Amino acid sequence: MVEPFTEIDPDRVRANLAEVRGIAGPEVEVLVASKYVPVDELGALADAGVELLGENRLGDLEAKRERFGDSFTWDFIGNLQSRKVRDVLPLVRLIHSVGSGSVLKELGKHGTGATQVLIQVNVANEEGKGGFATDELGEVLGNCPVRVAGLSTMPPFAADPEESRPHFARLAELAAEHGLERISMGTSQDWRVAVEEGATTIRLGSALFA
Repeated sequence: MVEPFTEIDPDRVRANLAEVRGIAGPEVEVLVASKYVPVDELGALADAGVELLGENRLGDLEAKRERFGDSFTWDFIGNLQSRKVRDVLPLVRLIHSVGSGSVLKELGKHGTGATQVLIQVNVANEEGKGGFATDELGEVLGNCPVRVAGLSTMPPFAADPEESRPHFARLAELAAEHGLERISMGTSQDWRVAVEEGATTIRLGSALFA
């Protein structure tokens, strides 16, 4: 990831983005994870052709969106606390990280007919990790008070991207079982494998900035 206050080179980002899109294909969204990108550097991302940003924290999302507004499409990809659901909803197109019953409850209070979310699935059943267990998914989908557009996951970190393949394949299988189109998975380290297994959105940081 980019360290705070690192200057973004738009030409480098543009070239890396073109390479990723060439491999992933036009049907795969490239979401730029901008957690470590300072507000002042977002203009360079816009110049490089970045269209979709994913933020992890409400405060950063508010500050960046206030400054750059319609320059980007905004998604929320971080761990979502239930008490922040109300404030996040009007700022983003899509929340990728609905992973608890308390968040579902708040979506019922503050969501609208236009609200779309992705249900986060803990496909590896890691203890202490956010997301619903695979055997909970059917019930969660039935009880979600807003539109579920798809699923997301973050597999266990592995040095070898191939170790993520079974987790990505499982998420794609679950999405197909439930008729869900959006599949958000894959980061700079393993996005190629994620695309091969059916990702429709990949979240990239260092792969674009380096």
